[in-house]
Amino acid sequence: MTRVIRFHELGGPEVLRIENAEIPAPGPGEIRIRVKALGLNRAEAMIRSGNYVVTPPLPSGLGCEAAGEVDAIGDGVTGFAPGDAVSVVPPPSMTRWPAYGELAAFPARLTVKHPPGLGWEAAAAIWMQYVTAYGALIDIAGLHRGDVVVITAASSSVGLAAIQIANMVGAIPVAVTRTGEKRQALLDAGAAHVIASAEEGLEARLTDIAGPEGVRVVFDPVGGPAFIPLTAAMSRGGILIEYGALSPEPTPFPLFAVLSKSLTLRGYLIHEITADPVRLEAAKAFILAGLESGALKPIIARVFPFEQIVEAHRFLESNEQFGKIVVTL
Repeated sequence: MTRVIRFHELGGPEVLRIENAEIPAPGPGEIRIRVKALGLNRAEAMIRSGNYVVTPPLPSGLGCEAAGEVDAIGDGVTGFAPGDAVSVVPPPSMTRWPAYGELAAFPARLTVKHPPGLGWEAAAAIWMQYVTAYGALIDIAGLHRGDVVVITAASSSVGLAAIQIANMVGAIPVAVTRTGEKRQALLDAGAAHVIASAEEGLEARLTDIAGPEGVRVVFDPVGGPAFIPLTAAMSRGGILIEYGALSPEPTPFPLFAVLSKSLTLRGYLIHEITADPVRLEAAKAFILAGLESGALKPIIARVFPFEQIVEAHRFLESNEQFGKIVVTL
């Protein structure tokens, strides 16, 4: 028997329980790891509360990201041995492969030997943020040197990963945040410019920064009314990549900007990268190279022990964090 975290009803952080459960041996094509650290993601709070794209069967486990040591290997898996230090690219279903536990099994193709100098906390904070940002900025948008890229919700782990990736390829990251409270932290994290959207005119500031060429790439998890000023500041042929729906307000379709500038508005989820073996291997190679060079370095907001998972989820929902929340075992 081993400790796992499950919930038996939908609701707030208080529904999470630490329980004892038997974790089966890994199936064909799977690896079971002894978990040392977990990376928390907003999707976990959404599925726990019943606000996710899928409804979990109850009781349910959860969790997308983990780092630890290989404990057991399923049939057909090669290239790994017990004791290997690994981290996990988020699987397609966190209820099928839940990470929150002392032992957890994952598809071998999503299990990665990370750089040996990376600690458990950083290793648990890699793959969701960097694959999400890589897939949008590099795989889809083809971000390159000199491009102006707007990154909204910039103080999230994915936003910070996008800033680092933009700098890695020589682009110009413009961080958009709600207030000026995190301005200096975002500049310190590598943003070339920071816009506090509740305190400044978003379109005017973007026009000042990007000049007559405009913004070629927008990376946004919010939606809502900001679509109008964002698209107004974009360049001809620009692309807006939407990977979330955080705004409680309706998202207007910016018809005239789309028509007059031949814009692309593109929906995107990490799974289109992780489900494609060729694109996933390219993402892994890019991210591992960035980690090894130091161009990519996860920013950890706060670390909680496993026993404080409820407090960790409360902090996750507070929107106070700057970077990734990690839970250690």
